[in-house]
Amino acid sequence: MGSILLITGRPGVGKTTLIQALARALGEQAGGFYTEEIRGPQGRLGFRLVTLDGRVAVFAHVDWAGRTPHRVGRYGVDLEALDRLGVAAIREALMGKQVVLVDEIGKMELFSVAFRQALEEAAASPRPLIATITLHPHPWADAFKRRPGVECWELTPSNRERLRERALAWLRAHGLRVVE
Repeated sequence: MGSILLITGRPGVGKTTLIQALARALGEQAGGFYTEEIRGPQGRLGFRLVTLDGRVAVFAHVDWAGRTPHRVGRYGVDLEALDRLGVAAIREALMGKQVVLVDEIGKMELFSVAFRQALEEAAASPRPLIATITLHPHPWADAFKRRPGVECWELTPSNRERLRERALAWLRAHGLRVVE
């Protein structure tokens, strides 16, 4: 079993930015994905999933709210896109990379049984896993946070830079090369 570092915090605090910085620092050693907002003139419209090797898919959007059985707030969630790209990116990282990065383990993503299974596989593997995870209570996420070998750090505006340096040190301690 590898080591697991979970980063939690309020929405908008910089969890995705941290995962992107870690991905840049790790380069080809890392596999996985991050999520990014889709914004328009009227604000946030949805979310896209971006794999570390450059594949992109929209997986949640306000226009899909009535078209899918899976909803979070005003967003409809496309589990097929998450499973096709996100789950595949986790499994590919387990097969060919030294570390797995996942942004994020949240309410939308946790609708997917395949996503939860891929995270269980990552947790059982010898590869380190760094993931962002919801701060809000969720039965599966809360149980994942309590797994043996899990460290869970809360990102805040005041500790953002310190936590980035701490995460880089965590990676180095796990034998990974980081470029700053």
